[in-house]
Amino acid sequence: MSPDHNIPLEQKTSIQKDHAPDLAGDTADGEACDVVLDPKKETKLLAKLDAAFVPIIMLTYLSCFLDRSNIGNVKVAHMPEDINASDSQFSTAVSIFYVTYVVFEAPWAVLMKKLTPRNILTALCIVWSLTTIFTGFIESVGSLYATRLILGACEAGLFPCLNLYLTMVYRREEQAKRVSYLMSCAAISGAVGGLLAYGLLHMDGIGGKAGWRWVYIIEGLFSALCAILIWFGLPNNPAEAYFLNEEERWMMRVRNEQRRKYMGSDQFSWEEMRIALSDPKLFFSGVIQFCQDILLYGFSTFLPTILGGMGYNSLMSNVLTVPVYIWAAMIFVAIAFCSDRYSKFASYIFTTNIFGIIGYILLLTVKNTAVQYFATFLIGITTYTAVGLNVAWLNVNIAPQYRRALEIGLQQTMGNCAGIVAGQVYRSSPYVLGNAFSLGSLVVSQFAVTGYGLYLRRENKMKEQILCGEREDSRRVQTGDGAVDFKYLY
Repeated sequence: MSPDHNIPLEQKTSIQKDHAPDLAGDTADGEACDVVLDPKKETKLLAKLDAAFVPIIMLTYLSCFLDRSNIGNVKVAHMPEDINASDSQFSTAVSIFYVTYVVFEAPWAVLMKKLTPRNILTALCIVWSLTTIFTGFIESVGSLYATRLILGACEAGLFPCLNLYLTMVYRREEQAKRVSYLMSCAAISGAVGGLLAYGLLHMDGIGGKAGWRWVYIIEGLFSALCAILIWFGLPNNPAEAYFLNEEERWMMRVRNEQRRKYMGSDQFSWEEMRIALSDPKLFFSGVIQFCQDILLYGFSTFLPTILGGMGYNSLMSNVLTVPVYIWAAMIFVAIAFCSDRYSKFASYIFTTNIFGIIGYILLLTVKNTAVQYFATFLIGITTYTAVGLNVAWLNVNIAPQYRRALEIGLQQTMGNCAGIVAGQVYRSSPYVLGNAFSLGSLVVSQFAVTGYGLYLRRENKMKEQILCGEREDSRRVQTGDGAVDFKYLY
């Protein structure tokens, strides 16, 4: 018997950390997986990672969503009239963003590993920030179309790349909460965008420029600052981050080894791409994402105009969006914490969608302004929550990393096609067609969520039967998340 046989695991961890260099080169995968990290030290490590990475990721996604959705804020400030855009041309400008957005999402996600996270994210951020600034100087509809196309191509890489970066830092059971931080920025951007628009629109006439032009210029400059934060704040290898001490870097290497099956090989594989393209989970998740993104893009882009249709002026329409977005962000983060804690996804998405269905029914059938405004809070419960949880749901159920990269990219491509649709169905206030379409999308999503959950449950049961020897393993895919010991979360 070895002399340290009776030493508690926590003490063993402290002893083993002195041999941190061994894990990087000489320690077998199995030995690394047997190491049990001190829970208190690991909690401290996670807090340190959150403090360093999450603010940068959140600010960057916040700036991205501001630059994308501010077109809804400036509409009520006479931007279409200033560039001689008709209602249909303005709707086309909203939709055209998603043409390049959906085309470039999957390629950027797959290329992130080769180009490195810092390089790709910084470059994309610089280009879209300059594009946003230049939008403040456009004089024609054609110029608006051009800037929206460039913006879509650049912002396409942000969410899938940031999402994949989170998988490089956190374990499966730690990801829903962090994805919630990321997605809550979409809601926060609505609140911030409304407040910024309210303030910046008061700059109308300064420097001889309309208020809506200052919205684009100031928000574009904010995005440029985010590019600097990305370059200096997001290391290509989080396990070797500058702010970690030697023990914490050792703990990161242990964590990486323990989730090696989830991450997989660093080598690109066409076989993994083929498996990803035929994965039923991708299609279930893509349908859900499309349906939920109808709400995300319709609601977040046109909420100021929806409120304007209730009788509020342009400034109040922007201000009244703020409480709705703050409420939506708070609900999303709270539900994501529960999702991480209990490793549940389908039940939470299904439940929050019910609130959205009730909200749209009220919006469509009740004429009272107070009730309609209350309905926007109900819709806010599901608008961001379901989108974010669905991304995390796919994240934790796909392995290894190149398979995950392609599926996340394609899921976002499928989902963001909703942006093209939303721009066409939300044409004129009071947006009866758009709200009815969103209601129908929620109903379809409920069926897809139920089917997805039942499919994963069946797959888990099949794996259990194979492990118990009750059935032969004749499945087409038996590697990565197809391994019999990989349990799907639903």
